[in-house]
Amino acid sequence: MKADKKENEPVVIKKYANRRLYDTETSAYITLEDLCERVKQGRDFVVRDAKTGHDLTRQVLTQIIFEQESKGSQILPTSFLRSVIRFYDDRMQDVLQHYLDASMSSFMSNQDRMRSVMGEFSPFKQFDGNPLEDLTRQNMALFEKAVSMFNPFGAMFTGKEDESEDTKESKVQSKRG
Repeated sequence: MKADKKENEPVVIKKYANRRLYDTETSAYITLEDLCERVKQGRDFVVRDAKTGHDLTRQVLTQIIFEQESKGSQILPTSFLRSVIRFYDDRMQDVLQHYLDASMSSFMSNQDRMRSVMGEFSPFKQFDGNPLEDLTRQNMALFEKAVSMFNPFGAMFTGKEDESEDTKESKVQSKRG
């Protein structure tokens, strides 16, 4: 019973003032590259300051991303990074955080489908529709829905009306008649 609980708990990595990382599971010092491999393998861990115990996981994960980007594996577009920076100290940063998390979860759940689509891609092959565009539309709809939850006035400020075009046309005709 205790072994099951221990397996489900994330491994604690201690970060010392000299920037060294200590794996409490293996009782050995490790590198950022080692942590990057753990992330790729889906193994969970938390990084704690060895002296204060503060959680440093986010900072270390960001550092791993920085290392990967500087090695030439550039996944994050510059415009995306600028947009993220603009959201710091913004009232909408919580919405963005939830949106990005939900988008990445959606992307990860569709990953196999995406790989099969990308594997079938050929410059000479025609798609009936673009699956990547469809996925982007789904993510934008998710984002709009998330933002609309924080808008107490509904369609008044979004420019979207609840009425269909047929309903509007019938109202215009009834006023004329």
